Amino acid sequence: MRVVVQRVKSAFVMVDEKTVGEIKSGMVVFLGMKEGDGEKEALYLINKLVHMRIFSDENDKMNLSLKDVNGEILVVSQFTLYGELSGRRPSFTNALNAALAKPLYEKFIFELQKEIEIVQSGVFQAKMEVSLINDGPVTFVIDAP
Repeated sequence: MRVVVQRVKSAFVMVDEKTVGEIKSGMVVFLGMKEGDGEKEALYLINKLVHMRIFSDENDKMNLSLKDVNGEILVVSQFTLYGELSGRRPSFTNALNAALAKPLYEKFIFELQKEIEIVQSGVFQAKMEVSLINDGPVTFVIDAP
C-alpha cells in the first residue's frame, strides 16, 4: 500500500461536474493498493498519517500532526501509484484487483474516520478531477512495510 500525501490549504474532488468531497486545511491522500495489501497495511498508514508532524508550529517548524491542528483529510483512490513504465505505455499488473481494492479502500476510510473528525473521499473507480492548493509545497510518499 502506498500513499502520496500533500499538505494543503484546501482541496476538493469532482465526479461528473459535482463536488463529492471537499476539505479545508489538512491533507490530500492519494491511496494506491497492490496485490497482498490488507488491513495491516491500512492501519499502519493511518497511524502514520494522523501522527506525522508536517504542520508548522509557532516557530514555523514542521512539528505538529494532523490531530494537533485539527486538520481535515481527503482520500482519493489512485491505482496508478502502482503503474510501471518499462516502455512507453503503463502497466498496472501490480495494482490490486478492483474487486479486492474497493472494500479495502472503504475500510481505510472507515478506520481513518475513527481518528480524524473530517474525512472526505473521492469515488472509487470514477474519473475524478482533483483540485488542491498545496501548502508549502509539502509532499511525501509513504509505503507500508
